Amino acid sequence: MKGDKFINKLKEKITVKDVSRMPEEQITITVDRADLPEAVRMLYYDMGGWLSTMVPNDERAINGNYVLYYAISMEGGKMTPEDELPPEDKCWITVKAYIPAHDPTYPSVTCKVPAAVWYEREAYDMFGLVAVGLPDPRRLMLSDDWPDGLYPLRKDAMEYNYRPDPVDHADEPDYDFMHPEGSGTLDIPLGPLHITSDEPGHFRLYCDGDTIIDADYRLFYQHRGMEKLAENRMSYDQMAFLAERVCGICGYAHATACIEAAERAIDMEIPRRAQAIRIINQEIERLHSHMLNIGLACEVTGNINAFMHIFRIREYSMELAQLVSGGRKTYGNVVVGGMRRDISAKETKRGLELLDIMETQIKEVWEAVMEDDSQVSRWKGVGILDRQVARDFSAVGPNIRGSGFKRDTRYDHPYDFHDAIDFKVIVEDGGDVFARETVRYGELLQTISIIRQCFELMPSGSIVINHSKRIIPNAFALANNEAPRGENIHWIQHGNAHKVNRWRCRAATYNNWPSLRYQFRGNTIADAALIVCSMDPCYSCTDRTTLIDVKTGKSKILSHDELKRYAQTLKNHPMKNM
Repeated sequence: MKGDKFINKLKEKITVKDVSRMPEEQITITVDRADLPEAVRMLYYDMGGWLSTMVPNDERAINGNYVLYYAISMEGGKMTPEDELPPEDKCWITVKAYIPAHDPTYPSVTCKVPAAVWYEREAYDMFGLVAVGLPDPRRLMLSDDWPDGLYPLRKDAMEYNYRPDPVDHADEPDYDFMHPEGSGTLDIPLGPLHITSDEPGHFRLYCDGDTIIDADYRLFYQHRGMEKLAENRMSYDQMAFLAERVCGICGYAHATACIEAAERAIDMEIPRRAQAIRIINQEIERLHSHMLNIGLACEVTGNINAFMHIFRIREYSMELAQLVSGGRKTYGNVVVGGMRRDISAKETKRGLELLDIMETQIKEVWEAVMEDDSQVSRWKGVGILDRQVARDFSAVGPNIRGSGFKRDTRYDHPYDFHDAIDFKVIVEDGGDVFARETVRYGELLQTISIIRQCFELMPSGSIVINHSKRIIPNAFALANNEAPRGENIHWIQHGNAHKVNRWRCRAATYNNWPSLRYQFRGNTIADAALIVCSMDPCYSCTDRTTLIDVKTGKSKILSHDELKRYAQTLKNHPMKNM
């Protein structure tokens, strides 16, 4: 069976307490918490795994413990073309460990697998689970004055009346940015509000003259509490609407992954026609997302002419989205068991016409950009993501494919209608901005081909099934899809009464942020904004925690009018410009 050879190799050094499969290609092994780092390391480096997500969970009401799930995509290390697993061996292996409620500590996996660093920092913020030996134990998601002992995703955190007294803001701690060793470096802040994005991110660039020698950054300024909101409150179809609002660009990919995690946990197979329509919508998102990023990568370097032409073409992709889904951005189409909206023959015909227009014009604009030597010179050699760094931190999407790795979850773990589609994984070896943008251009052409194939091979039949499968409490599964920025992973554990007990949303950007500091090094200050842009970051889809007013000791949901009044108060505050 899939995964058996990996498990047998693990058993040579580690005691595996239990093995389960749900669904078949997703294997969960339970180990002692003391063996957790070595088990993950062996799967990651020795057997060719990549860390797709880590899910901390409060299961005290189920088994009396907290639980950690390290989900590893077994696909081969891919440092060389030969270092890849054959399709029949590719699977997910989740390493599970129980953490006693009376002693919420565990040995840090980050010491052996750097890709775990953000996950383990988050596990402390959200659940109070302490990774002993974690090289970077700073807060990740919560503010530095967050009350001690309050962990938002614990099940008993629904009520906040037991919170300690708020921190005195006169003694409010500052975030401890990491400074490079030695002296004589210039500390340059970039953000939290800055030119590359409408969203906030605070970067610190440590420079020797004009050269960046290191960097650090503080994110998570936007908090929406989506995971907490869904727990035991929303039906799965309601969750699809919420998941679609995780990201302003790849919301459909999130909605699909969220619902498919719920479907896979009960082994539900949706109609093939619905699968094809889901792929069409996801690929349309890739069209307008990649054109957005290529356009911005031109704009950041001053090439406004190219930016405007690319956005002119991008409008066709938004028309295509409206044609096949009814909406330009938010669609509301995904439900458990299939789709809400079908595609007609007339819509298919017009869709194929739009694809022809886009394909021709994308090629023309890209050719013009490549003939602009000043534009190409601004991209080449800038922001290099070293191959070993990419391997160590499990980067995803164009970020890692631009560094020579053939990683694409559509290719490694085909889902939905992808088994009927032919496409090429676009890979470049430069590791720089030029390589990442070239990958995106190649993927635009591949995406047009994928959508065409879905239109032409569209199966007949229903788009939804009337499912009667019983939800199994505590059953869990993950779902994957290749969003424009890379692999999205949603993990769902079922609760009772068709409600979710735990929803873990891991957006692609989450896996790309930790390696960014290495991409800054050796570049000039003028290139910093371009490097961030080329990663195509999404700030808000990384941020999912709960916002609490620690001054008053109370929590409150603001109405639209109250929020406007609050914003106006801040606008008129005498210290707003300080």
